[in-house]
Amino acid sequence: MNVLFDNRQDAFDVSENLKEKIVECIETALKVEKIEINNIEVSISFVTNEEIKNINLEFRNIDKETDVLSFPMDFEFSEEGMPYILGDIIISTEKSIEQAKMFGHSIDREILYLVCHSVFHLLGYDHIEESDKLVMRNKEKETMKLMEVFKNEEEF
Repeated sequence: MNVLFDNRQDAFDVSENLKEKIVECIETALKVEKIEINNIEVSISFVTNEEIKNINLEFRNIDKETDVLSFPMDFEFSEEGMPYILGDIIISTEKSIEQAKMFGHSIDREILYLVCHSVFHLLGYDHIEESDKLVMRNKEKETMKLMEVFKNEEEF
């Protein structure tokens, strides 16, 4: 598992402990999905509200900030020894701080949930239809439970 971190914001200090928990979160989500590819690569970028708003406008034609964006890597090309690139996750730390306060839990917990949510998007899940939303939410809940990270927790 190779997780590439890119920090392009200064609203929140992304600790080494949080990075380790993010890697664990991705690995746990893949186990929930019964994916056993060892050479997986995911990139995670921490950005400002302004940057995520611009990305949201460019790629989704939605002119507002959001908490997280997921960009699956959809290509068939693979060469032996190359990592399987799952995709990119872009997180607004400002939105994460706001939502953590709203839900009454830590910012780390909020970011872990957003990573979990995004991994399932990278794996092809969506929540547009209610039935799909239920499946995706159950996978998210199972992942967070296996990690022992729960709602309304101030620390983990």
